[in-house]
Amino acid sequence: MALYSAAAAVLVGLERGQGGLKSLVYNSGFPHVRQLYALVSETLRYASVLEKLLDGAALLQVEKKLAPELAKVLVYDLLFGKGLKCGGQWKALARRHRARLEAELARMKVRHKVSRNEDLLGPEKAVSAAGEWARAGWAPCAGSSRELCLTCPAPAASQVPRYIRVNTLKTCVDDVINFFQRQGYAYLGKAASVEELKALSGKKFCLDLHLPELLVFPSQTDLHDNLLYTSGHIILQDKASCLPAFLLGPVAGSHVIDACAAPGNKTSHLAAILKNKGQIFAFDVDPKRVATMSTLLTRAGVTGCQLAQQDFLTVDPRDPKYSRVTYILLDPSCSGSGNMRLQLLTWSQAVGVQTLRDSFCPAGMVTRGPGEEAAPSAERLQALAGFQRRVLNHALSFPALQRLVYSTCSLHQEENEDVVQAVLQEWGSAFRLVTAFPSWPCRGLGAFSGAERCLRASPAETLTHGFFVAVLERCKEVAAAPSSLPAAAKENPQPGEGLEPGAAPKKRKKKKQRVK
Repeated sequence: MALYSAAAAVLVGLERGQGGLKSLVYNSGFPHVRQLYALVSETLRYASVLEKLLDGAALLQVEKKLAPELAKVLVYDLLFGKGLKCGGQWKALARRHRARLEAELARMKVRHKVSRNEDLLGPEKAVSAAGEWARAGWAPCAGSSRELCLTCPAPAASQVPRYIRVNTLKTCVDDVINFFQRQGYAYLGKAASVEELKALSGKKFCLDLHLPELLVFPSQTDLHDNLLYTSGHIILQDKASCLPAFLLGPVAGSHVIDACAAPGNKTSHLAAILKNKGQIFAFDVDPKRVATMSTLLTRAGVTGCQLAQQDFLTVDPRDPKYSRVTYILLDPSCSGSGNMRLQLLTWSQAVGVQTLRDSFCPAGMVTRGPGEEAAPSAERLQALAGFQRRVLNHALSFPALQRLVYSTCSLHQEENEDVVQAVLQEWGSAFRLVTAFPSWPCRGLGAFSGAERCLRASPAETLTHGFFVAVLERCKEVAAAPSSLPAAAKENPQPGEGLEPGAAPKKRKKKKQRVK
């Protein structure tokens, strides 16, 4: 598929809510995904300007067979991009109207009293995200103002480390630590503070201060070719992405639903917490993503998981198959505004960066890539929030449900606190919001009374991607204080879980599959 046709198809998919930017790009079949991702991202950034240009030049009225999405891509590359270096018939079509489009662009600049194309965007398109994520520790390389250098942090700012989750279905923390020590890494023990994570450098690593099976390496550590990763003994997963399964904490033997499961990292985490005892029902609507998830779960040694290519909203809660489901993990499609891969792109645009190095997602976050937009419109946010309210209401309707975790990788209150508040109001006293991880430093925004029971994550405060988590429990007939701990932590404590989530992990007596 040609570049411009592929980009137009991704834009159509985004408009129809068929997936997020990253997932649509990777599932497009186009061989050069970075080129396609960059073109679509830039076209989205200039969307409002492109719409005005198309209207002013009456291009769609003249070329009646030209689809609006394809027209935007072509006009972007013609006027703001690389000048139509490829494109075949579309290149010829766009060039026929070049003079008209350039004249309309010139008129637009005169009306807005600007001289640069960038000035037509307005500061809200880039600077708002830039300020937040520059504080996360990213700055242009001192040697080249046009390239984003991942080794040059902004002064006094942090870098998100490389997190790896030990897959306890195949090994244990002690064995993984020993393996890396034999490879020349220096183990520093359990971190006592976020500051210690910031200070990691070279071949040093430590145990995370919050999650008991999470090891932390310097941000530029690349483990994609490491034996432990390729064999499924470790999972490259951002710390924030580990929170939902950890806080759901299902008891071994439970029946659990992972409602929006692909690519499967959270699903494999649930299986590890369950110790492969019980049943997981994992849903995703996209067949390619389901296939990818099947491969990942097999590599991770997951059993007792039924994958279904199905929209979770079409799942019948009254089906006897789900009569024993007591836990649900719900991580629905969202704007993806907390994903640093997108925010680094937005930040780079704000400071005029033209190129991004291949490893520009330093934290190794592997997520579904939900409806990702660096700067979603108000209409897009409302549409996402409406979907999120529907899917959360649907999840709460499962009759045996006792505990649910709702999470997003979004920074927007509309997708987070506002969704939780609206759904809780609809359910009255049936469910309550419980305090998630009391010692976690970053809490929910004060949108309503009790919102502080939710937690948030950010690169500046928690050295993670941006994230939001809320824990809901069904109210008992006899009133009781809301629980802040997963049931698994109470009934079958795992290392590091207990009254203080940051407690030191206990050594395991029985080791699994020693890696030599």
